[in-house]
Amino acid sequence: MNFNKSFEQKLFRIDQYDFDTLALELFQYQFNANPVYKRYIKELGIDTDQIKKITQIPFLPIQFFKSHKVMCGDWVPEISFASSGTTSSMASKHHVKKIDFYRNHSLSIFNKFYGSPTQYHFMALLPSYLERNNSSLVYMVDELIKASESEYSSFYLDDTAALIKNIDKAKRTDKRIFLIGVSFALLDLVEQHKLDLSDAIIMETGGMKGRRKEMIRKELHDQLKR
Repeated sequence: MNFNKSFEQKLFRIDQYDFDTLALELFQYQFNANPVYKRYIKELGIDTDQIKKITQIPFLPIQFFKSHKVMCGDWVPEISFASSGTTSSMASKHHVKKIDFYRNHSLSIFNKFYGSPTQYHFMALLPSYLERNNSSLVYMVDELIKASESEYSSFYLDDTAALIKNIDKAKRTDKRIFLIGVSFALLDLVEQHKLDLSDAIIMETGGMKGRRKEMIRKELHDQLKR
């Protein structure tokens, strides 16, 4: 069995393995199979045999994902996600070899921390992301929306009236509301409307995307809670 297949199987049974051991195993594989990462490590003069803890693993600067194809091996991506590019005219790219694995792994992680998507109504306020067709966040939220099998799960974009109406309806069901939004959209919502979301899960995706003044996470969370 090749490394990729073996490692994929281990990821779906992560509780049976030691995380640090798997991370170090992946580091060694990426060093050998990813030419961009390998050259970066060598330029730093790092002896990979001396990497014994995950805190010692060097991170590849984000700039390389803008200027190089960061891939292990030579293959054609099934999809390439791109960053929002708010801090630079050039977006960083994440090339995905197998979209089925990416989807299944994303759903597996959600299940691990939140339970089955069928327990929720997913309501998404992601205007700056929906304006692009290569957002990994939109892809993952869309998969959760479909998996929830809820008539209220949807991307609401700028349709705040429909969102508020469906929040009211969803609160009368046995499923919990899961509101996912970019920071500025969530702040706009709570400042302009009086909503009781005390029983909902609210997940902010970070960043004001140039629409508002940036704030630290604690300040943002405190404001949303109020």
